[in-house]
Amino acid sequence: MKTYTIELQRVKSMSNGHGLIHMHLDALVQPLAARDSGEPASVLSLTEENARVMQALLKAQLLEFDKRKARSQR
Repeated sequence: MKTYTIELQRVKSMSNGHGLIHMHLDALVQPLAARDSGEPASVLSLTEENARVMQALLKAQLLEFDKRKARSQR
């Protein structure tokens, strides 16, 4: 399994469709030496500001998903 270190630099936009959330972002992706020590396969690093942006955008997208669900699926 390939492992990576991913540094999220900027979230450009987000959209959803067909049950998927699509993110357009700037990120630095570098290979990471594989380890069998129980550590995560890949690591995502982002600033607090970008984390807050991502959280807000994900919340908005999830609310849109919930609005489209039939009442019987809630």
